[in-house]
Amino acid sequence: MNREQERLLGEAPAFLQVLEAVSKIAPLIKPVLVVGERGTGKELIAARLHYLSNRWDAEFVKLNCAAISDSLLESELFGHEAGAFTGATRTHKGRFERADGGTLFLDELATTSVLVQEKILRVIEYGEYERVGGSKTLKTNVRLVAATNEDLPALAESGKFRLDLLDRLAFDVITLPPLRERREDILLLAEHFAINMASELGHALFPGFAKEATEALLAHEWPGNVRELKNVVERCVYRNPDPAKPVTEVVIDPFASPYRPSGAPTPASETGGASDPVPVARGDLPIDFKARVQRYEIDLIEAGMEAARFNQRKAAELLGVTYHQLRGLLKKYDLLRGGEDEDS
Repeated sequence: MNREQERLLGEAPAFLQVLEAVSKIAPLIKPVLVVGERGTGKELIAARLHYLSNRWDAEFVKLNCAAISDSLLESELFGHEAGAFTGATRTHKGRFERADGGTLFLDELATTSVLVQEKILRVIEYGEYERVGGSKTLKTNVRLVAATNEDLPALAESGKFRLDLLDRLAFDVITLPPLRERREDILLLAEHFAINMASELGHALFPGFAKEATEALLAHEWPGNVRELKNVVERCVYRNPDPAKPVTEVVIDPFASPYRPSGAPTPASETGGASDPVPVARGDLPIDFKARVQRYEIDLIEAGMEAARFNQRKAAELLGVTYHQLRGLLKKYDLLRGGEDEDS
């Protein structure tokens, strides 16, 4: 089995139920939909589905649909013929073609366009597709595993996701529990990540967590789930001043600093774009300047997140800030919600 599966650790009943469900459906060639908040391990579950299936020795091909623009996604999925568009100098095999006989994992499927969804549906139903710019119908035998951190039934009801595709994908749905529902697994996972980090740093051993560190790990809600836990644990091991002594300090937020920038939006003159002014009439004065600015920032962030369908990287692009700046603002104004991320 793939070495990544070693990270699927846990003893919580909710997690063990997921592993049991994976083992039961893995031998089938039916599509599977994996649902869960960011950082819950959707890609690892998809890999487990593949390596427990009869296709374990064939290709396991992955694609994050949110990481590719709409104009290139179709080519990445179905391939293109030479001359299909400017720069297409040779035939390109898409992910469906590369995954023939194996498994194709499509992460962030909710971000795809209706046109792409229609073509994916055709592959699921008939095993057929055409390359971009081509007229020849190609056949493929692919087991499709899709993942999302969004409410697909709600998107389908609003017309943002094809209901017929949802019906086909949802032969079975595996919903991953967030880490806050797996409290008994927090220290188990933390120790696993800490031992690996200590080994990577060349330490002879990991001396463990002191009481205050353990309490801090158990007290946090872990909105970023296992991925966030891994980052926090690796950071505290690397920062531990004495590798021979237990870790005492756990830094949850690496951006925490008295010198942290305020996070105010960059003026339009610096970004090359335009921003709507905050209308203030002379009769409105005096005002609470700080509260007014914060309200304006929150409105902009919420508008950007909604326009990007709560994909943080896309929202950052729309707002003209970096991904990490947006993350800081979301945390600053307590706007983080489960599932609002591009990661799986």
